[in-house]
Amino acid sequence: MIPPGNEMREMRQHSNAYIPYSFYECDIPHSFMNVPAHWHSEFEINYVIRGEGEFFCGGERFRAGEGSLLVLAPNMLHCAYPCPESGLLYYALVFSPSMLGAASQDRCTMNYVRPLMNGACRITPLVPANARNYPQLKACAGQIFACIKGCVPSPGLLLKSELMRFFWLLETDDGIPKRKEEGAHGEESIRPVLEYMMKNYPENISVEQLAGVAHMSKSYFMNRFKRAVGISSIEYLCHLRINAACEALSSTDKMISEIAFGCGYDNLSNFNRQFKKNIGYSPNEYRRQSRRTGQSQSDLRMSSPSMVYSGCTDCSLSQ
Repeated sequence: MIPPGNEMREMRQHSNAYIPYSFYECDIPHSFMNVPAHWHSEFEINYVIRGEGEFFCGGERFRAGEGSLLVLAPNMLHCAYPCPESGLLYYALVFSPSMLGAASQDRCTMNYVRPLMNGACRITPLVPANARNYPQLKACAGQIFACIKGCVPSPGLLLKSELMRFFWLLETDDGIPKRKEEGAHGEESIRPVLEYMMKNYPENISVEQLAGVAHMSKSYFMNRFKRAVGISSIEYLCHLRINAACEALSSTDKMISEIAFGCGYDNLSNFNRQFKKNIGYSPNEYRRQSRRTGQSQSDLRMSSPSMVYSGCTDCSLSQ
């Protein structure tokens, strides 16, 4: 995978030298309406706990339901949308390549880890359920998340071991296909547009402006954007605004009208209508709900076992 410029990378810090991973429990649309397109320098493992959704990873679309496993390489553009009828709950572990020994110069690292990092080896993000090693991969993922939740003794040691085993199972299964090259190149041209939209979503933005940022004709841009992200640029802009409103509603005491105007809506009734259509609650209802549960888009569920999962009694993934 070709690393994008630092100015276009997700700003959230998922790992550091002391805690080289973060864990998130993504409950869509109850906590936020979707996971917008983004990328980061870490690996990511997703496990779907409940519901169904569409994941767009590296320019490819994947339908994933309960029990699905997805593996994302560093710098891979990805996003997730729930199916309206079922919602989507999944675990996400985002971890530094250092947990796989990426800084080493030994033969194992050079032959297996580095190719995954730089895109020379591209494993398809959605692990096929009929793959030979799928049962072992699922059990291994269960152990990985049990370590994150602090459900096993000496979880740090076991976590590194299980991550290495997980990638060994991927590497040695000939039934897990390589990721297609086509999508990876197509998504590169869309990244500057996503960065532009992230910085300017409160402004009036037209499709023509976005096509200009991408240096494409309007029709070609519309097609390329939808192939890379899974929805139209106008829909994506709406999602950015609604997600920003969710964050403001759950973390500030600003008036709803102020939030609406600050997120790019010049009409309060239109904001209320769009918010309820996408989230299922009115802005006032969402604010009350989020403050009861303590959830917001920017605080999904973080990593340290003692922070969220002390006292966990059942850490296995359903078979």
